[in-house]
This record gives sequence, C-alpha cells and structure tokens, in this order.
Amino acid sequence: MTEYEDHRIEHDSMGEVRVPAHAKWRAQTQRAVENFPVSGQRLERTHIEALARIKAAAAKVNAELGVIDEDLARAIEEAAGEVAEGRWDEHFPVDVFQTGSGTSSNMNTNEVVATLAGERLPEGREVHPNDHVNASQSSNDVFPSSIHIAATAAVTRDLIPALEHLADSLGRKSAEFADVVKSGRTHLMDATPVTLGQEFGGYAAQVRHGVERLHSALPRLAELPLGGTAVGTGINTPPGFSAAVIAEVARTTGLPLTEARDHFEAQGARDALVETSGQLRTIAVSLTKISNDLRWMASGPRTGLAEINLPDLQPGSSIMPGKVNPVIPEAVLMVAAQVTGNDTTVAVAGAAGNFELNVMLPVIGKNLLESIRLLANASRLLADRTVDGITANAERAREYAESSPSVVTPLNKYIGYEEAAKVAKKSLAERKTIREVVLEGGYVERGALTLGQLDEALDVLRMTRP
Repeated sequence: MTEYEDHRIEHDSMGEVRVPAHAKWRAQTQRAVENFPVSGQRLERTHIEALARIKAAAAKVNAELGVIDEDLARAIEEAAGEVAEGRWDEHFPVDVFQTGSGTSSNMNTNEVVATLAGERLPEGREVHPNDHVNASQSSNDVFPSSIHIAATAAVTRDLIPALEHLADSLGRKSAEFADVVKSGRTHLMDATPVTLGQEFGGYAAQVRHGVERLHSALPRLAELPLGGTAVGTGINTPPGFSAAVIAEVARTTGLPLTEARDHFEAQGARDALVETSGQLRTIAVSLTKISNDLRWMASGPRTGLAEINLPDLQPGSSIMPGKVNPVIPEAVLMVAAQVTGNDTTVAVAGAAGNFELNVMLPVIGKNLLESIRLLANASRLLADRTVDGITANAERAREYAESSPSVVTPLNKYIGYEEAAKVAKKSLAERKTIREVVLEGGYVERGALTLGQLDEALDVLRMTRP
C-alpha cells in the first residue's frame, strides 16, 4: 500500500486501485463504488449490522476450529462489533444496485473489518479481507443469510410490536364506541346498522391477523444458508462450522435462527423472503382499508359524512384558511403503496434464481427491509397520532342509521320483501322515516304487525345485535 495526501494505492487480484486516504475500505469496495454509480442508495442499517454479526461469529468459530488464531479472531470480533453498532456506516458506500450476489457489499464488510482489526494488532501484522475475515465463507451464503437475519430482527423487534400497538389502540376504540350506532355501508350505499365499535373491532382484527401471518412465516425466514459457501456444498468449511456459526449468531442476536434444512434450497432460492414480502403486502392492504375508512368517516366537516373526528395536526391548505386534512392516514396510504411496489420487486427478483444462486439479492434485501421499516413506523404513527385521538359524532351517526332506507330490513318477516321494498322507496322519495311510511300505509291497522313489534324492529342499536 502506497500513501498519498488524498488517496492511497490498494491492490487486489486484478491489480492496483486508488482509494480515498480516509477510507477504511480497500480495493474491491472502491471498484464497486466506481462500477455502480446507480442510485445513491446504500444498504439498510440493519443489513450492515447483520453482515457484521456474521463476521464476528465466523471469526469466533474459526478460531475454535483452528482456522485462524485467537488473537486474530479477537481483533476481527471487536472490529465487527463496532461495525454492527453503526460506528462505521459511512464506510459502506456501495450502491444497492450492484453485483447480484451482494459480493461487493460482502467484500466491503470484509475490508472495513480487516482494516479496523489490523489497527488492533501489532504493527506489521496484516488482516486479510478474504483469507481471515471471510474465512470459511462465501458471498453466496453470507449475503443471503444477512438478509434473513436483518429481516428476522426487524420483524420481531420492530414490526410485530408496532402492529400489536396499533391493534391495541384500535381495540380500545372498539370498546369506547361499542354503543355508537351508525349506518352500515356496502357498495358505498346505505346498509343495515352497525356500531362504530364493531367497525373498529374489525380493524383491530385485521391488524392482529397480520401479526399471525408474520409469525407463520418466521420459521422459514429465520432459516439461514450460512455454511453452504459457494454452491451449498459447504466447500472450504471445517466440519461443524455451519451449525456452530449459526448458533453463535443466534446467541449474540437473541433471534430464533436455525440452519437451513436443505442448503441447496436455501442457497438457490429466496422463497422465504418472497413469502415474507407477501405477508407485508397483505398488511399494507389492511392498513389501506383502515386508513380509507377513517378518511371517509371523517370527511367533511359540512359536506362529508363527519361521523368521527380525527385529531387536527396541521393546516391542510396553503390557500384555504382553516382547512385540516387527514394527513396521517394519507401518509399510511403512501407507505402501503410503496410496500405493494416493493413486493412486486421482491417477487420479480425472487424468481431470478438460476441453479445454485439468486442474482438479485441486494435489491431483495433493500425492498424487504424498507417495507418492514416503513410499516413499523407508519403503524405507530397511525395509532399514536390518529386512532388514539378519534372521537365519535354519535348523534350524527345515529341520525344516518335511523334515516337509512335499509332499516326496513327487519320488517321483511312481517310484511314481506316486496312490501318492505315499497316502504323503503317511498321513504326515500318522500324523505320520510320508515316508521312514518309504515304507519301511513296502514300495516299496523291491518294486523301485519303491532306497534311494539314495529318499535322493536326499528330499534337501530338492536339491529346491530340480532
């Protein structure tokens, strides 16, 4: 290595490369920086952490199995620990859109860790990125494993708690609004009454089902191809390395990680990541439905439904004074749209496996981890900044329920479907209540039903609990 004022010369198997003097990375990272000036988007923070956790665990196990000496392993472990903590993120400059195996980012990690580890050892003792930091590994098993680790961590530590938080918030509103009766709507048209509490209970169930879906995918998401090295055979690994290094990563992260049941499936396909992304899309669809319902029910304040009030958070217009918009539900809708698009990318990329390797790993990782992060943040925002502050306009909601022609439905058993339809149409045409039309139509006098039966049939709250 030759030093200059603003750069230094590093070398790899292809020759010499000019590297910025301050950089902890080396030749292969620099080649990737120059080869892939595509998006300016780098790996997610959680992804860098996962790569570093693997390097630390591999160094420890390699020392135990006699592949590298203990002093070298200790230096690598300490350096990788600093990377995992986020202390050197600025030294991970490689674009997401790079070589499909993630080799550039794996080597970026190897080189940064090697440089940091070398600073811990006596002068003159070099730490080699491939021979030492990458010992017993390949980009082909390390990089996909890092995606699985990062996604497992993000789902269990961030997304599931955020969804449970949102479900609890919706559940509290369900109890609060248990007796707020309102018109049901199907096809955006008046239907028989429901309670606002029933609707919010449905929203809470949607979110809890999303948590169940994530739990169902976790056992496969947490399976790691680590130890398969180049093609799944485990070439260049000492006996016992795969199980030991996965156990060490599981110990240090506290995650329920397991070794792949079949290393060839785990190396050649990314089906578990595609499955998880599909669950995220379903959660995004649930949040879309919930957010749109909240927007509809809060529409107004004069010309919309105005059945509920959302918290006022910020001015809604640069030209219309006093206007306030449902900004958090709108933000959630945009997150849901992004997650849906990300899932399409993951599905297309997941289908790009050829023989023993998928060659779109970085973009799978980027989209999957972004979706998890966005959904977790949006779920907490929706709970804390919107749902918790919702109030009901109970009188207006009841007025809608009582004026809806669909409340005629319980009269079917007394006067028949066709007569009930006539009552509903007359009610709508003459802007009268169903009760008024029934009484004017002489149904009570003719003995079709009694006044008591009419009162009971038209009790809108009772209709929500048949």
